[in-house]
Amino acid sequence: QVQLVESGGGLVQAGGSLRLSCAASGPTFSSAAMAWFRQAPGKERDFVAGITASGNGTNYADSVKGRFTVSRDNAKNTMYLQMNSLKPEDTAVYYCAKKRLGSTWYRTWSYDVWGQGTQVTVSS
Repeated sequence: QVQLVESGGGLVQAGGSLRLSCAASGPTFSSAAMAWFRQAPGKERDFVAGITASGNGTNYADSVKGRFTVSRDNAKNTMYLQMNSLKPEDTAVYYCAKKRLGSTWYRTWSYDVWGQGTQVTVSS
């Protein structure tokens, strides 16, 4: 079973940038679509961005389009989320997750493995 570990979160001022990483262990990473979700205090866990197994296809929430970029390096078993032009409303715990084959991108139940999360805080 693959395990996922996020890193790269922190405190940044509005307009700044952060790069999150999701390191995977196990042999199935390169054959699985992956995604980033985020959860703010008192809110549901929401889809942020997803990437196909090959890395050729990506999908973004409207709220982050043009600011965030998801990528992956299958040789390193790692997925990334480059976050630019950060806003206070981007403040949340960010999670990476492995998607079940054939399931929708946008629902948490489509994902069978989750990382522990990394906190991103954007100050105004």
